[in-house]
Amino acid sequence: MSDATLHATSQNPDDFAVQVADQIESFLVAVTEVARGDEPGSAVPFLLLEVSQLLLAGGRLGAHEDFVPDERYEPDPGPEPDVDELRENFARLLEPVDVYSEVFDPYEPRKAPVPARISDDLADVITDLRHGMAHYSAGRTTEALWWWQFSYFSNWGATASAVLRALQSVLIHVRLNQPLEELDGLDTDQTPMGDETLEFEAGRVMAEEIGGPLGIRPGA
Repeated sequence: MSDATLHATSQNPDDFAVQVADQIESFLVAVTEVARGDEPGSAVPFLLLEVSQLLLAGGRLGAHEDFVPDERYEPDPGPEPDVDELRENFARLLEPVDVYSEVFDPYEPRKAPVPARISDDLADVITDLRHGMAHYSAGRTTEALWWWQFSYFSNWGATASAVLRALQSVLIHVRLNQPLEELDGLDTDQTPMGDETLEFEAGRVMAEEIGGPLGIRPGA
């Protein structure tokens, strides 16, 4: 798709809906295949690619004017598909790097990072997207677009962005040969670290990774 087509303001709304739905469906199919675990060595780069492409659809939804549903109350899309198996498969597949550290809102000053799980976040995103897909498959196109846009702002957009940063960080550590030893023992049940602890940990890491190679020792 050309940039001119992507950023056109006179697109037929039906075409926009089809394109967004295709991107979302492609993501759902692809990550389900990844969760099967047939190619564990490629899971992280595949997920990085798929989440990146999904966020393109999210960006288009976010930049679009607000969608207004046809009905005042959301029609019942039916029972939500169970994502527990996908969640567990992702957890097993990503076990060494599943837990990561995230700041929920970068505009909240001095907000301490909290631990999160890629597997939980992916399952959360999939649940939101499937909910909208149920509306779309039933012919409720405007309802689907409204739901995908609303949930992009309220949940899956920020969640997918956090997952993207985590996956990108994993690849950075691997490609640049930077061990992830600092994450050992981090868990989502862990009490968030205070600012002083974070400063100490950051200073220790900088001393080891930056000061050491330059011949600088703590207290020097």
